[in-house]
Amino acid sequence: MRHGMKHRKLGRTSSHRKAMFRNQLTALFTHERIVTTLAKAKELRPLAERMVTVAGTGTLPARRKILTMVSDKEVVRRLFDDIAPRFTDRPGGYTRIMRLGRRRGDGAELAIIEFVDYELADHEDGESSPKGKPSLMDRAKGMFGGSGAKADETGGKDVAAVEVDAGSADGPEEATAGAAEGDEEIKT
Repeated sequence: MRHGMKHRKLGRTSSHRKAMFRNQLTALFTHERIVTTLAKAKELRPLAERMVTVAGTGTLPARRKILTMVSDKEVVRRLFDDIAPRFTDRPGGYTRIMRLGRRRGDGAELAIIEFVDYELADHEDGESSPKGKPSLMDRAKGMFGGSGAKADETGGKDVAAVEVDAGSADGPEEATAGAAEGDEEIKT
């Protein structure tokens, strides 16, 4: 029986588990939101919340304690200067776990773990495509009628209208007139 066994082993040795959680903590404090499996997110949550609580004190011993788990000094500085002060008036519950569904390859249940004050719009504005190049989704929207790169190239015209203009040399009016004359010849 599993009496008194509080944590999941996650199919890893203790050293591998510790290294994995250190990497996930670093990623969570860097990006403030990560996608992982539900079991890993549930194990990571108490560690992350304890780190934020300790960082809220702002003392040198607290900084040293956190440096034992998160080795990147820039991430620790960000935790102490940006993340922990946002939660000074909150008595715990700094993160949330949202389920995403099952992963296609192995069926593992995925989840997002993020800070409760995380806003997606704030973090995606700075991540524009490099060199002003349209993304694959923008090009796909343009091909299938959305507002994207293809629609911009044609000057706002519909893609089908541009193809019709290019298909007839005389223009669409003369092509319909010619078809009407052809119909009359067949009837007589």
